[in-house]
Order: sequence, then C-alpha cells, then structure tokens
Amino acid sequence: MNKHFEDARYYLGRATETAKEGVKEELEPVRERFSDLTGSDEEDEPEPGRLEKVQSEIRDLEEQAEGEARRALTSARGRIEKYRDDD
Repeated sequence: MNKHFEDARYYLGRATETAKEGVKEELEPVRERFSDLTGSDEEDEPEPGRLEKVQSEIRDLEEQAEGEARRALTSARGRIEKYRDDD
C-alpha cells in the first residue's frame, strides 16, 4: 500500500476516535438531564427489595401450585378407587 494511503488511514482512524470522544463529551449533559427527567439511569442496579419480593411471590405460587396438584391427585386416586370398587 502506498505510504500516503497508510498515513491517511492512520489519521482517519485517529480522527474517528477523537470525534467519537467529542460527541460523547458533548452529549453527556443531555444524557444526564434525560436520566433526571425520566428517573431512570442505565447504571442503576435493580432494587434488591423488588427482586426479593418477586422471588417470594414465585415461591408462594409454587407452593400454591404444588398444593393444588396434590389435591387433584388425591381426588383422582379417590375416583379411580371408587371406579374399581364399583366393578
């Protein structure tokens, strides 16, 4: 490759990186204002209490489903036994 093209490619890469950093720097106040107005921030972690609440609700639903399944099995066994006794 011609030395001039190599130099141009190098400086184009540097210009691109510099422009990228400049755009980030210029838009930072806009991003901060947007986060303040919407109350959301990409860097915030989810509330630990919220996660624990969801996990607790899931456990409750699992226990409820397990109880319903046991009642259904007991009922089905009873009906099967009744059917067999009738024969």
